[in-house]
Amino acid sequence: MTRVNPVMPKGSTAQRPFEMVVTPENAGWRYSGLRVLDLPIGARARFETGPDEMLVLPLSGGCDVTCDDERMTLTGRRSVFSRVTDFCYVPRDSTVTVRAPNGGRFALPAARAERKLPFRYGPAEDVPVELRGAGQASRQVNNFCTPGAFETDRLIACEVLTPGGNWSSYPPHKHDEAGAGESCLEEIYYYEVAPSPSGGAGSGFQRVYGHPDRPIDVCTEVRSGDVVLIPYGWHGPSMAAPGYHLYYLNVMAGPGEREWLVRDDPAHGWIRDSWSGVPVDPRLPLTTSVERPMTYKERTGP
Repeated sequence: MTRVNPVMPKGSTAQRPFEMVVTPENAGWRYSGLRVLDLPIGARARFETGPDEMLVLPLSGGCDVTCDDERMTLTGRRSVFSRVTDFCYVPRDSTVTVRAPNGGRFALPAARAERKLPFRYGPAEDVPVELRGAGQASRQVNNFCTPGAFETDRLIACEVLTPGGNWSSYPPHKHDEAGAGESCLEEIYYYEVAPSPSGGAGSGFQRVYGHPDRPIDVCTEVRSGDVVLIPYGWHGPSMAAPGYHLYYLNVMAGPGEREWLVRDDPAHGWIRDSWSGVPVDPRLPLTTSVERPMTYKERTGP
């Protein structure tokens, strides 16, 4: 496969109607993909899934999704920091239309699939929410499309919310070799950063590093709409700057059984033992399936 730059800034791979397009072809790998739709009020986008199974995951706003001759409505959410959202699964070899009566932004995680499974709805109330880590390594994981939570052919996806000042994807870990306790999975990180009280844009940071025989070296600032590819190597931490909550969507797929098994970097795995007796950050969970009321600043603006 062709080696590509693992850092994809917002809009850098735009292909109408999508603001961001990651495919196995432009990522230089075989299985994982992602598209992002940003639709104005009343707009719609029509596309073919081709060989990929996909999800329609509201990042902000709700939508109507038509798959061939079937249709369903997604309630969605105000933002990724306000609620755990509902979503839907669209199978390979399908014609899909996403319509946003009030506008919205939608992620479409994807994976090359062999089976054509049914068009299905995923209720927000059924999404398992996990609080992982402890102290300043605390984060929230919304396991909406992980093995055991939702059936797909190959696709694995989850959302991670990290309170400002915390580290997640920590200790650094990898999943690039199939074997005991480890899966072989290509991974995409898509980021959103909560705005400041005045509406200013924040940022976070992402670290990725490789093995001696598979070099990769990334330590990059990330902002809302950016993507980082993880073809292999140790990844973590994902760092939320103080004052700015960090969201990322993980999209994974690989050649083997649909499992999400990781191996910690042996230099840092001891950190898990240090969490014993340390409470989870009291700010968590940041979201549930119930929409969080808007703050005064959000209602009135800066």
